[in-house]
Amino acid sequence: MLRWLIGGGREPQGLAEKSSVQTIGEDQIQNPYTELLVLKGHQDIVRFLVQIDDCRFASAGDDGIIFLWNAQTGEKLYELHGHTHKITAIAPFSSSDGTEEKTDLIITASADRTVIVWDCTSGRQVRKVSCFHSTVKCLTVLQRLNVWLSGGSDLCVWNRKLDLLCKTSHLTDAGISALVELPKNCVAAAVGKELIIFRLNASSNGSEGWNVLEVKRLVDHQDNISSLVSVNDLTFVTGSHVGELIVWDALDWTKQASECNFWDSSVHPDVQQEIKLSQSPNETSVQHVTSDEECVFAAVGKGIYVYNLQMKRVIACQRTAHDSSVLHIEKLPNRQLISCSEDGSVRIWELRERQQLPAEPVPTGFFNMWGFGRANKQANQAAKKMQENTPMYFLELVGDLIGHSSAVQMFLYFGELGLATCSADHLIILWKDGERESSLRSLALFKKLAQNGDLQLKL
Repeated sequence: MLRWLIGGGREPQGLAEKSSVQTIGEDQIQNPYTELLVLKGHQDIVRFLVQIDDCRFASAGDDGIIFLWNAQTGEKLYELHGHTHKITAIAPFSSSDGTEEKTDLIITASADRTVIVWDCTSGRQVRKVSCFHSTVKCLTVLQRLNVWLSGGSDLCVWNRKLDLLCKTSHLTDAGISALVELPKNCVAAAVGKELIIFRLNASSNGSEGWNVLEVKRLVDHQDNISSLVSVNDLTFVTGSHVGELIVWDALDWTKQASECNFWDSSVHPDVQQEIKLSQSPNETSVQHVTSDEECVFAAVGKGIYVYNLQMKRVIACQRTAHDSSVLHIEKLPNRQLISCSEDGSVRIWELRERQQLPAEPVPTGFFNMWGFGRANKQANQAAKKMQENTPMYFLELVGDLIGHSSAVQMFLYFGELGLATCSADHLIILWKDGERESSLRSLALFKKLAQNGDLQLKL
């Protein structure tokens, strides 16, 4: 059972409306998160969480306020005021030069058309820029070059002191919705249906002169790009609102593979069929994508799909992982996934290998009469070998974290410190490993008793 340590929660929405969504009882043996801390302070939807270091994170949302928190204790470290409208992007930026110690900074952009750099150690505002012609929708830090990029109607390149190094000409009114770093000083920008590849060039004469050049436009998507993520130095992935997932080569920007039949039962026959006349955009949209070196994990509509990069196909899925659209998904180190949804739920899944049935032998008596037995035997053995070498997987629900009363926007995983989630209910929840927290409390109690015992002996 969950124990509430701070504050209180409202009844989660949609519990009485469970349909084909998998459910799990109170006995969640593999779910360690049996305690939670409720962090209050925000006055509107909390949309962003960003990790600063091993035990600190920042939260931001529609109230325009940024909070810095301690992930272990739930302590509110700083409350940062400077924006007048909702936060539209946030990014951490740890930087240092030859004369200064490492500084933990965060950059925030707002609908008030400003960008602010904050010092996470002091909570003070380092610098504010108000020269934007439109809202900055995304921020990306290029640590290797010690610069950061802002994406809106223009692509701007900045140094850590918020000096503008260079910018593109006006792109479109829609502007850049996402950015990802690529090798060879390149970045990919999502602009509507298009991917635009830019290259950053620093001045060769030692000055701080920079320029940004458009290199290529990729127009393979049929609808607006909703997700853009780097897999490794060789690969990046995009997803669109009509359910297209495209795997790209990060060096020459060619299309390596694609998947656009996530919701098609004929493509995934192991999934229970649903009779529907049409698919709404919310049911097919690729809301979020993450990856490891082996697979891409996509939140598509209400479902979760695991796409193997080597096999170039979906190897596991839960088409109705939640009651509403999945907004965020992350892979954990132990073959587990965490997803959160508009329905207010946070769920833990484990990727498990499905037990394969032995291949059925094809009767050879008839074929032997005509001399086909050996050929058919070889074909059957080849099919059996292929089946044995192609493991199938499934996603098993192992934990259901019920605490938020509205859409859970995203989360951060802090390892043994637990999980932080943010929601439209204005709350942040720290989910804690109950056994670990109990052990820590017991250890602290024993230390206190030992100290008291030593004090009494001295007296």
